[in-house]
Amino acid sequence: MPPIPIRTAALTTAALLAAVALPAATASPASATTTAYDSTYYKNAIGKTGPSLKSALHTIISSQTKISYSAVWDALKATDQDPNNSNNVILLYSGVSRAKSLNGGDVGDWNREHTWAKSHGDFGEVTGPGTDLHHLRPADVQVNSIRGNKDFDNGGSAVSNGGGSLTDSDSFEPRDADKGDVARMILYMAVRYDGGDGFADLEPNESVNNGSNPYMGKLAVLKQWSDEDPPSAFEEKRNQVIYDSYQHNRNPFIDHPEWVDAIW
Repeated sequence: MPPIPIRTAALTTAALLAAVALPAATASPASATTTAYDSTYYKNAIGKTGPSLKSALHTIISSQTKISYSAVWDALKATDQDPNNSNNVILLYSGVSRAKSLNGGDVGDWNREHTWAKSHGDFGEVTGPGTDLHHLRPADVQVNSIRGNKDFDNGGSAVSNGGGSLTDSDSFEPRDADKGDVARMILYMAVRYDGGDGFADLEPNESVNNGSNPYMGKLAVLKQWSDEDPPSAFEEKRNQVIYDSYQHNRNPFIDHPEWVDAIW
């Protein structure tokens, strides 16, 4: 067997070393943002995975104080208050800070966005899923209208005044800073409303164009968004205000974002 040329041998060795030194990149696994409630609020969920975890969380978060749709206006002024200006709220999708007093239905106002579109399951504005603060956020009237009842997915063209959000004929992609928020709100709704309390059984799926069916897509994209945009301080504070002052239940995927992959 003829000797291997020195240059070829060196290149082969370098390639092997590079393969060893540069493993394939992997996303950092999600971890808890707080464990303060693990021995109390979440005690019956700790250590579980899959359907058992989903069932345990459903039981835990279903114990809540419900509010009326009219009461949502004032609640959002507290849950989504701009941390740098107590007279304003931060709007979902656009990220704009807008005066609390500009709530309404006119251009330039903000209104109540149902992140889980109320037509997906046909629950409207009924007390329960239609008024659940864990998926209701203030949003610019026009941006909210553009989102409509579209499912969530990647891609599309820029939304006017949407802060970097994109849309096409059948889906909506929030700006990067809101992607994880949207994912965790959608998955909260899927766990909270399972059809056992007279409302539709809400479930994420891999589709767009879900229409009036009680589904919201796309699950794989929502999971990716949750991983890429972990809970922010604003999201954590919002969860706490809802728990302390309004519904007295929590969004478990804000406290434990790793539970997204543990269930789905």
